[in-house]
Amino acid sequence: MWSLWGLLLCEVLLPIVVIGGVQVLSKVGDSVLLAAECPPGFQVREAIWRSLWPSEELLATFFRGSLETLYHSRFLGRVQLHGNLSLELGPLKTGDSGNFSVLMVDTAGQTWTQTLHLKVYDTVPKPVVQVFTAATEEVQPPSTCQVFLSCWAPNISDITYSWRRERLMGVDVEPHSLFSNGQVLSVSLGLGDKDVAYTCIASNPVSWDTATVTPWESCHHEAASGKASYKDVLLVVVPISVFLILAGLFGAWHHGPCSGKRKRKDAVTDRVVPETENPLV
Repeated sequence: MWSLWGLLLCEVLLPIVVIGGVQVLSKVGDSVLLAAECPPGFQVREAIWRSLWPSEELLATFFRGSLETLYHSRFLGRVQLHGNLSLELGPLKTGDSGNFSVLMVDTAGQTWTQTLHLKVYDTVPKPVVQVFTAATEEVQPPSTCQVFLSCWAPNISDITYSWRRERLMGVDVEPHSLFSNGQVLSVSLGLGDKDVAYTCIASNPVSWDTATVTPWESCHHEAASGKASYKDVLLVVVPISVFLILAGLFGAWHHGPCSGKRKRKDAVTDRVVPETENPLV
């Protein structure tokens, strides 16, 4: 009969059949079920769930017909072991991402290990869209208008941005008009686009949210409403471009002087050798 510590020692010392890692996705505040799967005919007698990364912790055990989850870990009070030996974690927190494993022993003494990778994402908040218009000297309302739409989801990472022009039956916007990984959209509007709305879609693998604006409304009310011009959007785009350029120049300068010093050193060596040989003659 296996003991609890025998199970742990078995996982370390004995050869074990292992299933490749399974990816499990969830979001903060939800509960997730880590399913324990074993081959047909494998009658589980004992099982042990552990967290492998970022810290190694004992989470739950099934031993001699008894389920136990009261182990001191970061999931204490948030873990439940079901009768089918699947492990439920929740409510989830941002730091709960990690690797987990379940070791099972059947009635014949054979072992089976399964590894799962849990990734916990934040819930995407409603994005904020700002409209930046190109300055114009025309006194009359403009017949065309160049705008930049900037989309941003606050206090969250791992976000993907995309845009949709609502009047075109949900067709996505052309990629060539996107900047800053999709966060900034450049649009040229005409008189026929007065009622056209653009929707920013902020998403991650488990959640998404949207914000919609009608940019033409900002074109002829810029001066009166204090809307930002295209010059303001440059304050966002230009620093990123300048940083990338400076990083490239610094890399080139760092390698340039090193090779230059090596060449000058070889030249000095060439001049010194003849001078040391003359007295011998």
